Amino acid sequence: MPPGTQGDPSLAVGPEESLDAFAGHWRIFQLRDGHRYSTDDLLAAWYAVMACESRPPLSVLDLGCGIGSVGLFVAWSFPYARMTGLEAQDLSAKLARRSIRYNGVADRFEVRDGDLRHGLPGGAFDLVTGSPPYWDPRAGTLSAGPQKAPCRFEQRGGVEDYCLAAARALAPHGIFALVMDARQRDRVVQGAHDAGLALMSIRDVIPREGKDPLMVLAAMTHADTAAEAPREEPPLLLRDRHGTRTDEFRAIRLKMGMPPG
Repeated sequence: MPPGTQGDPSLAVGPEESLDAFAGHWRIFQLRDGHRYSTDDLLAAWYAVMACESRPPLSVLDLGCGIGSVGLFVAWSFPYARMTGLEAQDLSAKLARRSIRYNGVADRFEVRDGDLRHGLPGGAFDLVTGSPPYWDPRAGTLSAGPQKAPCRFEQRGGVEDYCLAAARALAPHGIFALVMDARQRDRVVQGAHDAGLALMSIRDVIPREGKDPLMVLAAMTHADTAAEAPREEPPLLLRDRHGTRTDEFRAIRLKMGMPPG
């Protein structure tokens, strides 16, 4: 059980905020009209957890951690891991820090302010996670709402920058796991190669039976320590043609501490 507010007024829910159900009994602070955690974050964390489940990480870095959703899922899954988040948006970083304190993991989870292109926390990490923004700022209308534009558009770099940062931060046998727009899968493959990383596995995510892939999940490591050829895994189907969650998606949600539905 999380300790909750423990009388700390800074952990009270503000008028523009919500405190929402998360992994297990944990909760997460979010703006009602801001960027909110999504299935992308859940799947990114799950894929990272599965990629290193046989050798649980002791140190984890979440690049562009936002409100902390991917990092919190990983922290919930690996209770002995020390977590570091790196986030350039002050508003998102502050929300993440409050969720960390509310859930009682401030002794092993810190969020640092910074742009992943210009500096990384010191040390080498067993696991690095990332959920890069998907879109070129020239290709759409940027939301004026808080948080939304930087979370969706590549205002501080794209997947290539995430791969370069991960390559610098990874321990020799560390793993980098991310989620990306499936239509830009080639950028993931090329970005990994250009950063000196090798794919371990890659998997498309289909939101509903009969639809095209919406997301792609990838796990990678340093190319000079990669032990096996990359695995092209069968697509992950989230919902059947009636909109009902598949057994696999229900199992994923349950593993990550969420109601399977």
